[in-house]
Amino acid sequence: MTDIAPDELAERLQAEEDDPLVLDVRHQEDFEDWHVPTSVNVDVYEELVDDPETAKEPLAELPDDEPIVTVCAEGVVSQTATEVLEDLGYDALTLTDGMSGWSRVHEHAAVSADLDGQLLQVARPGKGCLSHVLVSDGDAAIFDPSHYLDVYDDVVDAHDADLVGVFDSHAHADHVSGGRDLADRHDVPYYLHPQDALAIDATPVEDGRRVAVGDVEIEVVHTPGHSEGSVTFDLVGAALLTGDTLFHDSVGRVKLGVEAGIEDSDVESNAATLYESLERLLDRPDDALVLPAHDPGSPRPPVTARLGDLPERNADLRRDRGAFVETLAADVPDHPPNFERVKRTNVGQESVPDEELSDLELGPNRCAAE
Repeated sequence: MTDIAPDELAERLQAEEDDPLVLDVRHQEDFEDWHVPTSVNVDVYEELVDDPETAKEPLAELPDDEPIVTVCAEGVVSQTATEVLEDLGYDALTLTDGMSGWSRVHEHAAVSADLDGQLLQVARPGKGCLSHVLVSDGDAAIFDPSHYLDVYDDVVDAHDADLVGVFDSHAHADHVSGGRDLADRHDVPYYLHPQDALAIDATPVEDGRRVAVGDVEIEVVHTPGHSEGSVTFDLVGAALLTGDTLFHDSVGRVKLGVEAGIEDSDVESNAATLYESLERLLDRPDDALVLPAHDPGSPRPPVTARLGDLPERNADLRRDRGAFVETLAADVPDHPPNFERVKRTNVGQESVPDEELSDLELGPNRCAAE
């Protein structure tokens, strides 16, 4: 047995007991772009491909008092690394499917929110994605799901609830949404703002609409800027599911829809719109939990923060209107991988075969402005 499944590695890292040394053998720039938390990089990719014997010298410098898990993009070159390490006397395993496998990992935990029900956060550390599941009085709703539908079915089943609705805060640009397919699977409404549901069948959610899930009433707050149809879901003032409008340390980018060719607006207008949206959110209760749809790191649930605490840690919330628009219009970070096709898929303008979905969205999350 020379492989370790991504879910098993995630469990071992989360337990923080008997942690293996995670060794990433990809090129340094690929590692710096995206990697498993706590992993170390020894760039021996070319050596492993061309002549594995030449990789022995740099790999022999690794500590030998703990097991090693090797990582590459797809688990092929890292298998060669494992064989080299075993020749050197190390206890080594290969991460199955490499970073592609890591991208599929989902973990969930309860969020402590003052609700007549239970709120759970589903984190996807390999993508920086955060979904949420609300369970109340036997009903369940899912917010911003990935396309790995069974993950959410398992959570709902574990709480002996019936799914009554699936909600997307906006048409995402970094990952393919499972919202429409999950709603179809259960024959329940799929909620998306009309300005993002360009060519997809969705139940419209507009500003001020209220939807009951069990004993919890969800208020829709239209918060455009990141996308024209971005919304925040207010769960009775206890929690704000802010999508990509507001993160804990940043805010959503304003160029992606324009550059994907699905928005007629310009980035300065989007930035000004986002500023107004954030002003609306900051009028909500200070003790409301802010629960975004992404975390730029490798999130482990629950990832939460109080609204009243964010201005101190989030520089975007301290900028005046002019500085805010200028900063966001510059939009310095690299784009999410394949964001044009991902965005078009999520608004219904493109259809991607199931077997291509994972590769399409493979890579880091880059929906935050900073």
